[in-house]
Parts: sequence; C-alpha cells; structure tokens
Amino acid sequence: MNVAVMKTKAEQALTEAFEAVADRLPGSAAVKTQRKEAIGRFGAFGLPHRRIEEWKYTDLRAHIKDVLPPSIGDQTPLTIGELIVALGPLAHVDAHRVVFVNGQHRADLDDLQDANGVTVTTLGAALSNATEPSALDLVGQSRDAITALNAAFATDGAMVEIAAGSNISKPLLAVFVRAGSEARSVSVRNVIKAGDGATATIVEAHVVLPGAAREGQSNGASSVTVGTGADIYHAKVAVDLGKCLHLSNLMVTLGEDATYRGFQFSTGLGVARNEINVIYAGEGGKLDLSGAYLARGHEHIDTTLIVDHAVPNCMSRELFKGVLDDQARGVFQGKIIVQPDAQKTDGKQMSQALMLSPDAEFDSKPELEIFADDVVCGHGTTTAQLDEDLLFYCRSRGIPEAESRALLIDSFIGEALDKVENEELRSALVGYAADWLKGANRG
Repeated sequence: MNVAVMKTKAEQALTEAFEAVADRLPGSAAVKTQRKEAIGRFGAFGLPHRRIEEWKYTDLRAHIKDVLPPSIGDQTPLTIGELIVALGPLAHVDAHRVVFVNGQHRADLDDLQDANGVTVTTLGAALSNATEPSALDLVGQSRDAITALNAAFATDGAMVEIAAGSNISKPLLAVFVRAGSEARSVSVRNVIKAGDGATATIVEAHVVLPGAAREGQSNGASSVTVGTGADIYHAKVAVDLGKCLHLSNLMVTLGEDATYRGFQFSTGLGVARNEINVIYAGEGGKLDLSGAYLARGHEHIDTTLIVDHAVPNCMSRELFKGVLDDQARGVFQGKIIVQPDAQKTDGKQMSQALMLSPDAEFDSKPELEIFADDVVCGHGTTTAQLDEDLLFYCRSRGIPEAESRALLIDSFIGEALDKVENEELRSALVGYAADWLKGANRG
C-alpha cells in the first residue's frame, strides 16, 4: 500500500514559487533542467524536521511557516555610502571587494583594482553562458533539501579563482547585502578555488542595510577547493540581520598538504544554521576551524559540522564559543569521521557555551566515528554560567557589576576571536561583540 506524504503549507508554497519564477532564473536550457531536477529532489526530501537526527534541534518545518517571494534580478538602489553604513565595522577592513545586493551582483559597488592573482566572476554570468548540464552542479549533487532548494533558486554568487603560487596580500571581501522594504528570500552560491601553493584570505560578509525589512530568508552555499600546498583563510560573518532565517552550507575540499583556516561569526540573527562539511582529498591536510556567536531574545544559532578524515596523516582543530542570553538557543553538532585508511589522524574539537539566563538553552552533540586504530582524537563540550568568584573578585577591586560581567564575557569569547588572523577583521568582530555586550543591537 502506498501512503501519500502530506506536504506542509510552506513545502507546497516553495514548489509553487519555483514554478512561478523558473523562467526568470538565470541559466541556459541545461541549467533550467537541473533546476527542475533540484526542486524535484526538494519535493522528495521535504523541509528538514526534528525527526531527522541532523535537524533534531533546528526544526525547519516549525520555523518556516510562510514563504517569502524569491528575489530575482533585484535592482534596489544602493550607494557606496549606504554600503559603508551596512558594513559597519567591517568597512574598516582593507580589502578587495565584490558586492551582491539581494542576491544580485552589483559591479558598481565592487573594488577589485590591483587584485593580481585573483579572478572574480559571477555565478549569474556563468549560468547564463552555460551550455553544459554541469554548470549548476558546482558543489556536487544536492544532498539534502536545503542544498536542493539552493540549486533550484540560486540567482548569483562569487566565483573566485586564485592562481597557483599566488600570495594575495589584501583579503577579498565578498559582501551580501539585504536591502529594501519588502521581505524576500535570497539564494546565492559561491565557488572558491585556490590553485596549488596559493595563499589568500577571503571574508564573506552578510549584512543588512539600516531600514530594510526586518524579515527575510536566505539560503547560501559555498564550495572551497584548496589545492596542493595551498593555504586559505576564510571567514564568514553574519551580523544584525534582524528576524532573518539564515541558512548556510559550506563544503571544503583539502588537497595534499593543503591548509584551510576558517572562522564563523554570528550575532543578531533570527534563526541561523551554519553547516560545514570538510573532506580531505590528499595526505598532510590541515584544518583549523573556529567560531563565535552571541544570541539573545528568541534567537537560534545552529553550528553543524562534519570533518571527514578520508586519508592518512591529516590534522583537524575546531573551537567554537557561544554566549546565550534571555531565551536564546545555541546548537552545536560536530562529527569527526576517521575512515579505515586514515591512519595517523590527529583531530581535536571543543565547543563551549556561556549561559547568561536560566531560560537560555544550549544543545551540544560532539561525535567521533573512528574506523582506524593509529589515531589521536578527542572532543569536549562545556556549558557554564558566569563564575561568581571571578565576578566577586572584579567587584572587590572597584569594578561595577555590569562592567565586571562584560569583562568576563569578553574574556570568554575573546579566546575564539583571537583565532582571527587579520587584525582589522578581528578588531571589527571585537567591535560587534562589544556592541552586543552593551545591548546596543537589541532587536
């Protein structure tokens, strides 16, 4: 007996929204065929919900009740001055810049002068010129509902090629701005390829223009391929997006003796899920992944990562720290897989949360799946409140209570922020954290 699966109102609306805009999405006939296949896969998956283990703590069926109209070919006016305002402290990072507004590339806001060794194009242009079905299949087959939705609706994104042997002195700042008074959904997809021996820093910033709609939905996917011996630092910053639902998928592939150092910073988001998948494709790969998040109100921030040690002699380090106030909820799911041939693997993972309210919640699920016997792996997680003894110590030296609490919170989150290598970027993130501590950015 066949049992029909009931679709939620949002699942039906997403399929109907695709049918309504399919002809306006960029891409050749081959790309349009891939998009239809992707929305078909989404239909088979449905929105992830709590009965799926990986989504137990972030039930999208519960979070997505209404579907916003997709943003396609957006022409919302935005000046350089407004962009600077939207960037806030990030505007002080000296960087080459490529800008997308509501999921659409804005060449007039770019600054790519003297970006020697880096070639930046856009997904929208690649899709429009594509003649091969592989054009949209830039991060592999859509393996779940969210990446399938991204493949169906993706309008644009940054395609970055870093030439082999290049040493890029200034970071590349890829900016994704939400603007306009109408709440919309935005889907972007980035592809970053670092040639053998290349060295570069890439900063991905998701910001909102002051006065823009407080509601919004975004679905971003990024693929980073690090060539043999290359060394890439990649930071993703998502700040003050209001009540936005922010979904992000990152796929990293490490070549032989390659190094990927990543950082994820999130604050001021409604509901966010940052999913990171790392695969070692060559021996000697090194991963140093860290992050920090701050949440209050009813904000919900989920960090889910899978590190797949598929080959021998590779190393991974992960450190994530979160501060949760009011009824905010933090989620950390971190899985390290060591495949049977991945001998001499060295993997360590730590997740820590600081609870500022008895109503805040932190769910942590560190996992190790080890199928090799000559490895060194460990993981840990902690959840704690502010140390009353340290608070008393600060106050006994004349520091007011509010300032003492801020000092201790800053010290806690600072251990993660210290992992940010670019001084200007670290200073910007410290500024966001300081504003959060003052309550200046309360929604």
